[in-house]
Amino acid sequence: MRIRLAIVALIVLAVLACWLWWPRGQGRERTGGTMRDAIHKSDGEWRSLLTEEQYRVARRKGTERPFHNAYWNNHEEGVYRCVCCGQPLFDSATKYESGTGWPSFWKPVEDNNVALHEDRSWFTTRTEVCCSRCEAHLGHVFEDGPQPTGLRYCMNSAALKFEPRTAELAKDGGEEK
Repeated sequence: MRIRLAIVALIVLAVLACWLWWPRGQGRERTGGTMRDAIHKSDGEWRSLLTEEQYRVARRKGTERPFHNAYWNNHEEGVYRCVCCGQPLFDSATKYESGTGWPSFWKPVEDNNVALHEDRSWFTTRTEVCCSRCEAHLGHVFEDGPQPTGLRYCMNSAALKFEPRTAELAKDGGEEK
């Protein structure tokens, strides 16, 4: 019994040591979009503007459940915007069925609209995708997507706000962008 307890204690200590040692966001390298027209708000301001789920995902780097989110199965035409600042991020023309249960895209509307960060959480290295204007956490990008980019931008619906193409056209007086 004491040996089991000692082994469990060693495992817990090893996990704790790795968690404390592993870098999380501080001084992370940023690639991609620049912070043009940057939006900075206090934690309280973000909490008052977003739902609890939007706040947890976009401001606290959470992840929503696959197949149980707003846009994984959305097939309407339109633009997916940042839920925090409204910046256009992805177009439905680049959305595809990845089978992951999250909305997936093969490219952003503009490369400068997203920022990429190295994410070394969960004992692995991934590429985090953030809004370049307000730094909202959107999801991650992987190199297993379709051509022409070979990328899969796997996004959280809670970090996005979908604007149907009809609403977009109405704003511009009926002309396509």
